[in-house]
Amino acid sequence: MTMNDSDVRGILHRATDDLVSPPGLLAEVRRGGRRRVVRRRAVLAALCAAVVVVPVAGVLDLPGDAGNTRAASPLLDQPTRGDLAADEGYLRQVRQVWQRRIKEVGDRTRGEPHVVWAGGTPAGPAAYVAHPTAHGTTVGFVEPTAGGPRVRTLTQATDGETDGLEQAALLGSQRDVLLVLDFGQPVEFSAHLRSMPDGKVERTFEPVVFRDGAAVLSVPPQRTKLTVAVSRTPVERRNAIHIDGTSEILFPDNKDRPAPPLLRHTLPGAEQVWGTDPAAAEVNAPTEALADYIDPVGAHTHNGSPLLWVYGATPDGRRLLVETVQYDDDPSRVVALLARKYFPFEAVASTTADWSAPLPVRLRLPDEQGVVVASEGSALSFRVGDGQWQDAGRDAALLPATATEVRVTDASGATTTVPVSS
Repeated sequence: MTMNDSDVRGILHRATDDLVSPPGLLAEVRRGGRRRVVRRRAVLAALCAAVVVVPVAGVLDLPGDAGNTRAASPLLDQPTRGDLAADEGYLRQVRQVWQRRIKEVGDRTRGEPHVVWAGGTPAGPAAYVAHPTAHGTTVGFVEPTAGGPRVRTLTQATDGETDGLEQAALLGSQRDVLLVLDFGQPVEFSAHLRSMPDGKVERTFEPVVFRDGAAVLSVPPQRTKLTVAVSRTPVERRNAIHIDGTSEILFPDNKDRPAPPLLRHTLPGAEQVWGTDPAAAEVNAPTEALADYIDPVGAHTHNGSPLLWVYGATPDGRRLLVETVQYDDDPSRVVALLARKYFPFEAVASTTADWSAPLPVRLRLPDEQGVVVASEGSALSFRVGDGQWQDAGRDAALLPATATEVRVTDASGATTTVPVSS
């Protein structure tokens, strides 16, 4: 079946209603990724090369695979590592709970499970297991609980690569222990995510030091928000490492968050500098233009508030793009970007949106290029000083830099006058 842009967008919107996706996601998905990992239950997100995945398990038939061959895997060919590698009592427990879980999901396994790593952590003993199946290798973490070892996510790898597997896991009742496996590549991690007063994201990464097959790191409790991030080097979206155990943080009690309204508005005169209707084309800001406002490899949900795009043209002939970035329960950050013909977009200003206010967005552009305002479903007008009110259209507008007041008339006919701050 051939999918067009609308088909792909529909699938992504349904699958990622509760996750923030990076700008340019659709283009990356259409180009395809390197991973060959399939899971029984997945949620796409903004946290991997093209998509962030919160998986449970999965099976994929390889082309030409008659079910008689085992995909080669480096995870199956190495001796058990970790400080509990010789603890036969613990390894026996791990294999027993693993076999029970495999039977529950109905994987057609071949041979015995192999404990790739077993070691002590501040949360208790943990392990990572690989098991050959009819279609590849099933892998997963075994975490400590009050009732003994418990198998977490099961993932079916369909080739010998470890790229795309859950290489890390959050452990402990507070999810404050980060276990990262050594897959033979340099890795960096960040424990904190900070939002600066101007809305820009700040992360500090440091190298992960592996010992005997893994690294055990103490991190802040990750109970209500995911602040940790892990990446192969160099740190960038396509190198993001999946962390097992994030779904219960992103989706507490397995409850979905409401899908955010997607609002796109093309202002009068925009098509002359854009050459098309950018709202109809669903143009997004290039990732590099919003880089300072985007978490490079973190995973997030959203609070259901609108995601707004405004397309326009400035008085000096530049393309104007206003785009919203919103993470978890943080305020929406509205970013204005400008670009001259043949030149890339640059972020030039930002503000927070108050979606409960009569005029949620007021953003002044530099160089006296005007003030962007937005209020969905409302009629807008403005004036300069004590002058006459002038119509500014509906939903969104670019007002002159000299505007001093905005009048907002909502769908019920109620009118509110809002000053335009400097």
